[in-house]
Amino acid sequence: MRISARRMALAAFSALAATTLFGAPAGATVFNQGISVHHEAYVAGDGTVTLSGSYHCEQASPAGAMQIRATVVQEDGHRLSVGAEQPVCDGTERRWVATAPGRWVKVRPGRAVVTAELQEVRLSGLMPKSVATVAEDTKDVEVRRH
Repeated sequence: MRISARRMALAAFSALAATTLFGAPAGATVFNQGISVHHEAYVAGDGTVTLSGSYHCEQASPAGAMQIRATVVQEDGHRLSVGAEQPVCDGTERRWVATAPGRWVKVRPGRAVVTAELQEVRLSGLMPKSVATVAEDTKDVEVRRH
């Protein structure tokens, strides 16, 4: 049985396309999902931390919902994760803001690394079944006193 050169080329192209699609890096977006971190964050006198950026997303699956999670990490090991407001997923570029009291973790002015994740939460009844990151951005930011 002979396989034509055309069929072999099509099979090789299909395998390459599948490898590219399923081997995408963790920061890659799914469909039209995206998120970014602004280059500045703020800490108030009482320790309240404000992180921000922008995002765009399409409607989550009927069995799920979208959420934004942001994490700030500083050199001395201080780390704070916080959720942002509920995203509106209609394909429009929008701003996100995450604010958290810094009572338990002291974020101070200076350099930090902020990671923002756009996540799809799949539900099973009222409980989360799984959480998948569909877009991610990490940036070095300057934390400023607000």
